[in-house]
Amino acid sequence: MTKPAQPTVCWAYMVRCKYGTYYCGWTNDLGKRITAHNEGTGAKYLRGKGPVALVYKKKFLSVADAQAHERMLKKLTRENKMRLIAS
Repeated sequence: MTKPAQPTVCWAYMVRCKYGTYYCGWTNDLGKRITAHNEGTGAKYLRGKGPVALVYKKKFLSVADAQAHERMLKKLTRENKMRLIAS
């Protein structure tokens, strides 16, 4: 008998860049991803825009759900992103 598959823990997240812009992404290892962004080895968009600060995160049990939430975050206006961060 095989074990049931464990859910994959994923995160949708938002970081604030050095100049106040926001970047949204998803990952299965949030700490490692933020470190990569700050070392300049993460997303190309963030190179030269660090250090970044994690301002929002949400946990999901599937990659598809985390990716869907990331897409929703990217569509938000700057004002709505700021409201979400404040809540």
